[in-house]
Amino acid sequence: MARRKAKRHFVLLQGKRQVAVFTGRFPRSAALKAAAAGYTDIVLRERGRKTLHKFKGSRKKVRTPENRPAWLPVMAWQGRVRKVGTQRLEKVRGVFRR
Repeated sequence: MARRKAKRHFVLLQGKRQVAVFTGRFPRSAALKAAAAGYTDIVLRERGRKTLHKFKGSRKKVRTPENRPAWLPVMAWQGRVRKVGTQRLEKVRGVFRR
């Protein structure tokens, strides 16, 4: 039986500040969650890695399906993202620099 990949943690950066943490198997899945939360310029860094993933995001209010659970509202935010690129960080004296 194939082993399922674990979820990874991606830190959302704004400038040099860490704003939030989103989880997912891929950077895009974390970026979709960030876009649904309302972030437009999305820069994600995986914990333990030295690569930044850059996305442009937006969100749109969409109708949820008829067979939705009772707790899910009729309208919900759906994230949309487009990858702009990646950037490698260099480690200098214990501090990451761009």
